[in-house]
Amino acid sequence: MTTETNSNKLDNLGRKRNYNASASQPVYGLGFIGALVYYLPHATTFWMGVVGFFKAIFWPAMLVYKLLEYLKM
Repeated sequence: MTTETNSNKLDNLGRKRNYNASASQPVYGLGFIGALVYYLPHATTFWMGVVGFFKAIFWPAMLVYKLLEYLKM
């Protein structure tokens, strides 16, 4: 018997397979690009562009915070 986990089994060619892929990663990536497209054209200065970049990175956290605030949780 072997003690391999499902996430790191070897295929027939000796390569490791990763079964822990998540569908949320591409969704976050598309959301990041969309947020950049929204925030950067509205920036009037360089520093507003930097703030827009960081807003694009952290938009999921802001979304969850506002949702929980709206639901009064």
